[in-house]
Amino acid sequence: MKLTINREQLLYGLTTAARAINDKHPIPVMRNVKLEVNEEGLALTGTNSELTIKHVIPYKIGDQAIIRNYREGTTLVSSRFLTDIVRKMEGRDITIEVVDATLVEIEDGRSNFKLNSVKAEEYPPIDLETSGEAFTISGSDFDNVVSQTAFAASIKEQRPILTAVNLTANKKELVAVATDSFRMARKIVKIDENISFNVNVPAKVLTEIAKIVQDEQIVSIYVTDKKVLFSFNSTVVSSRLIAGEYPSVRNIVPSNYGYYLEANAEELLKAMDRVALLNVNERESIIKLTMSDSGVYLSTKSAQAGSAIESLSTCQFTGERLEISFNSNFVASAVRACKSQDVIIGFVGEMKPFSVRNVADDSHIQIITPVRTY
Repeated sequence: MKLTINREQLLYGLTTAARAINDKHPIPVMRNVKLEVNEEGLALTGTNSELTIKHVIPYKIGDQAIIRNYREGTTLVSSRFLTDIVRKMEGRDITIEVVDATLVEIEDGRSNFKLNSVKAEEYPPIDLETSGEAFTISGSDFDNVVSQTAFAASIKEQRPILTAVNLTANKKELVAVATDSFRMARKIVKIDENISFNVNVPAKVLTEIAKIVQDEQIVSIYVTDKKVLFSFNSTVVSSRLIAGEYPSVRNIVPSNYGYYLEANAEELLKAMDRVALLNVNERESIIKLTMSDSGVYLSTKSAQAGSAIESLSTCQFTGERLEISFNSNFVASAVRACKSQDVIIGFVGEMKPFSVRNVADDSHIQIITPVRTY
């Protein structure tokens, strides 16, 4: 295998494939990136057995030659070392050549490196077949689905099902739901295809994909009972699914609210950030919200640090007097996910779950469980 390739394109391909590679994987061969020069160009593949990313760099992009002086072949090289080398080289083009079965030479006319390599036959078999229920979604819609739900998934492995985003399709709607049992985020997007499925995709996988999908791209998604595959531009991403029945959230969203707070998102975020300064436990930053005809106030009290109180001026409250305490990190994440200038928070009662919504977007809702304080 041999090729001379544009450095910027190579670096982008390596960093894309590396998102699926764990440099500390217990199986050494999985720490490598697979390089394959074939009829399409240079294919770079990384996998950690749960997530697989393949990115293809074509021979030409428009009239610009990206790859030249090539000889087809395949090899495996340390992802970390190769990516770091390409990142720090300064040449416009880089030549990669397999010297023998166990050595790869990388040079740009100034720097020269020789890396140990592994025969491609030792790489695990990878299934990137496009099969199952298929639909397309715009890059911007995909970003909204992920950014407005995935953060609410659990990061604890005790209940693996809660580390997933539940994706369901029915009647030309894609519904994404994430919950860690203390909060829930739901996003609905219209799709053109009348298909049906119900799968659980790891939230961290969706987050990684969202980082490399661009708004103007079209994402093709294929769903089977074992995997979900995403195809966009010159990249294919395959992920395992998380088995199990996702918790039902059908009855979590309140049907009636007795209290409403419409607030400026930026003012609310800044006020919570200031009041939370006195919280000793940053992961569970508890704030009390007091609302009445006389005003809306955020407050906190700490035996170790002291107390703080702040009033909200750009807001409107409807209802009787209400006090409710909550994890400010959860509410801040929900407000940011609304992506709007103003948010509306609906309350049922003092210890009942409350909702956070974008005033102008009914496709997205978030539910947060309040905290009991003494």
